[in-house]
Amino acid sequence: MAHSIDEIDAKILELLQEDGRMKRSDVADEVDLSISAVSERMRKLEERGVIQGYKAIVDPKRLHLDITAFIRVSVDGSEQYPAFVDEVIDMKPVLEVHSITGAGSHVMKVRTKNTTTLERFLSKIQAVPGVTQTTTSIVLSTFKESRAVPAEPMELYDYDDSQDASAS
Repeated sequence: MAHSIDEIDAKILELLQEDGRMKRSDVADEVDLSISAVSERMRKLEERGVIQGYKAIVDPKRLHLDITAFIRVSVDGSEQYPAFVDEVIDMKPVLEVHSITGAGSHVMKVRTKNTTTLERFLSKIQAVPGVTQTTTSIVLSTFKESRAVPAEPMELYDYDDSQDASAS
């Protein structure tokens, strides 16, 4: 079933990605709608899974997580992929896990306190059944980091997202 995102929905998404705690009355002012109309649009965006949640953005340096690294992992054979993902997805240092093309089969973004904790973490990853190789890049400087996505009017399609997971 197709749904659409119109210019107002796109603006609401843009505003909420900028400030997830923005008051509905302020959102309503920005998009020139009533608070109840904005609340209804937000509810529908949440129900359709366009808005998946509201979270705090935490400064990792304040939590002494000084090392950000990208780990490219080679897993032997696609039959091993689900077990690998199941094993690593809940590991605390792991922020992102992606199935990729090119060298390796997966890339992970991780944060750790220091190089010692990164080295220990790499040992755990290398011990996961099916992992044949890892290549790690440590981030020296970050100039932009965001989860915000461009919001623009478009047609959306409902789909079974479990099919997406099995396609990787």
